[in-house]
Amino acid sequence: MNIDESLRGSLARLASAERLLVALDFDGVVAPIVDRAEDARPLPGTADAVVRLAALPQTWTAYVSGRALTSLVAVSSPDVRTLLVGSHGAEVRLGGEEHPVTLDPDQRDALAALHRVFAEVSAQAPGTWVEEKPAGRVLHTRQADREDAAAAVDAARKQLASRHDIFLKDGKEVLEGSVVHATKGEGLAFLRQVTEADAVFFAGDDVTDEDGFLALEAGDVGLKVGEGDTAASFRVAAPEDVADIVALLASLRSELPAQRTP
Repeated sequence: MNIDESLRGSLARLASAERLLVALDFDGVVAPIVDRAEDARPLPGTADAVVRLAALPQTWTAYVSGRALTSLVAVSSPDVRTLLVGSHGAEVRLGGEEHPVTLDPDQRDALAALHRVFAEVSAQAPGTWVEEKPAGRVLHTRQADREDAAAAVDAARKQLASRHDIFLKDGKEVLEGSVVHATKGEGLAFLRQVTEADAVFFAGDDVTDEDGFLALEAGDVGLKVGEGDTAASFRVAAPEDVADIVALLASLRSELPAQRTP
């Protein structure tokens, strides 16, 4: 990939930060989008660059995903040093220690109602299916006929319109419902606080990643993968481009005298 000079300059400035956080969405960024979520795997170039970055002093890596934490671990096989944010910020793993979401009785009731609606809608729309998460459910429509998919999402939204205890998010060919209000922006803010990072790099491809881009501060770099409106400063076409960019960032940072590993 021929990296734009403006992006290259921003990466060079980012690489010189005293404490750096490199956070990546997983699906569509680290791994190409696939029909079956369980078949997703990181691109080798990206995975290697993440490991290289994680090994550098004062440098933290993170996967920030809408996936449930168990699903994210299963498909990403992360380096133990890589921080994990699952379910859009509702679940966290830091240093190998998981912090699962805990629901109160009202939230458990809301989750049961959400599951019932998504299951009923999915049963009427061939090709759709429901993914279970600790604090939510996801209605997947990628393999359904477009009209059936649109009808299913519309029906689910109408049935849940009066529920103020269920939070709905649109994504790429999914409708996600959660009984815990969490966004990738909140997840990034938490990681910034934990790592005390001076600068953050965040790459995402989905509508839900816009919360992450909006949480970035002066000096940070946001990278949008694919088409669509975005608050990110830079854009690339595909996950393969992300591999090149993260590899360049790893190289730039490793070349700094203070950042070289012993």
